[in-house]
Amino acid sequence: MAIQHRPFAPPPVQPQGAAAPTALRRCTFRRVALKAAAGPRALPMYDVACTFPDRRKAVPLGDIESARPICESCTYQGIFRPDSD
Repeated sequence: MAIQHRPFAPPPVQPQGAAAPTALRRCTFRRVALKAAAGPRALPMYDVACTFPDRRKAVPLGDIESARPICESCTYQGIFRPDSD
């Protein structure tokens, strides 16, 4: 049985129009906490929680990437800091 050789394929390149995600607007009630790193060379991981005053306790939103769509869709008036609008 012969071994098939496949040509080397470079990793996919992002299209020119695709940019890095924008920074989150600065929310008064968002809490971001550093998780413990898994190893000495591990990237830092963060936990995000919403501490909006109507809540009895903070609502966990996961890491920053999973919290991004939730925070971006927030429509509460006056929740974002004036220096980020």
